[in-house]
Amino acid sequence: MATILVLQPSTVGPGRLGATLRDHAFKLDIRKIDAQPDGAVDPIPPHLDGYQGLLCLGGPAAPDADLPWIEAELELIRQANDRQLPLVGICLGHQLIARALGGEVAPMTKPEWGFETVTLNHAGQTDSLLGGIPWDCPQFESHTYEVTTPPPGATILAGSESSKFQVMRLGQRTFSFQYHFEVDAAMLDHFVRTDAEIMERAEITNSVFRAQALEHYEMFARAADRLCVNLATYAFPFSSLTAV
Repeated sequence: MATILVLQPSTVGPGRLGATLRDHAFKLDIRKIDAQPDGAVDPIPPHLDGYQGLLCLGGPAAPDADLPWIEAELELIRQANDRQLPLVGICLGHQLIARALGGEVAPMTKPEWGFETVTLNHAGQTDSLLGGIPWDCPQFESHTYEVTTPPPGATILAGSESSKFQVMRLGQRTFSFQYHFEVDAAMLDHFVRTDAEIMERAEITNSVFRAQALEHYEMFARAADRLCVNLATYAFPFSSLTAV
């Protein structure tokens, strides 16, 4: 069974993307790499030998911090990209991919939180990875940092009004997303419980977000499920695995 290394720096796991990858016969080696509520921290492998891909999830840490686990994650990102292993980043993972591969990240003046419209540009409209995704689609955002300069050679596929580098492709097997397409309804409740400070800075109240969710969740969920299937079939296909 093909194994994907998952780096999880928060209590939020791979969600619907993890379920889709398992449905496509992948095994997930999930490493909780930042301190969890119980204090537990999993070791980060020093290399990707034996892995068929790398998935970098989101978390509250600053992407420009020089924490030991961030430095280790940056090194694995470079390894995956250099070896052309499938590499997917979400939120913090998106920002760390940018940093690791020569781009820049910085704090936002105002956080992006809640359902925001993400628009595919021409490259995104014609990219097979985003096939079936509406050109203007509500996506769930929760971030105080953003990519300000993409890595050299990156193709930008989508942006929002507040953050213009929402989806990036580098080469054939590196993809990163600022928004949290992996979340389901239960995970959204978790964000509401834990993101009170960010919500306040973004000027989003619980009632405003509940209204957003009623209006946008159904479309978001359909697009998110489609993206997960696209990633499982295009980003992590067995026929193109090159791990050594």
